Amino acid sequence: MVVRDHVGTMPVRKTNPRTVIVAVGTFAIGAILVVGLFVFAVGRASESGRFEVKLGSDTFDAGSSQLRAESIAADGPFLFSDVAGGQRDIFLQHEGDDPKAGWLAFDARKPGEPRDCQLVWEKGDNRFRDSCDGTFVAANGEGLPRYPVEVNDQGNVIVNLNADKPKITTTTVPPATDEISTTSTIKITGAGR
Repeated sequence: MVVRDHVGTMPVRKTNPRTVIVAVGTFAIGAILVVGLFVFAVGRASESGRFEVKLGSDTFDAGSSQLRAESIAADGPFLFSDVAGGQRDIFLQHEGDDPKAGWLAFDARKPGEPRDCQLVWEKGDNRFRDSCDGTFVAANGEGLPRYPVEVNDQGNVIVNLNADKPKITTTTVPPATDEISTTSTIKITGAGR
């Protein structure tokens, strides 16, 4: 139905209320079906062990090893806040003169401490001070959770943020005699610590 507005020059088209209800209803049913299918598919995949939720990256690219080493030598270790999407703040430290070696990455606070109790670099003393209790930590982060660090082929410093996952190592011990063979499995936790 076409109705003229109050001036009489512009035609105005009225929408049938039944058409609006049918459109909204169809959209709602479609949305419910999509959400239901997603929930069902995720549930089935996770039950079968084929689905793993993974947020963020396993590694953190801290940039050029040459530039980072020069900056750390001048100003002290880098604090990277919340690099893993949680509450994992880390310090990147470099020791020595070779920008391709001597890299360390470790937590920016002592285990069990709240996030506001971060370590603070004391440049004059070449060590960290705990901002809450005033105690000191060595420049290499001794006693703090650590993360493996390497320099890749492009010369960038790469920190492995999943260092807290245990690694399983299997060692086969040569038999003392021809009749005995022993295999031992050693569980190593906290690699790089």
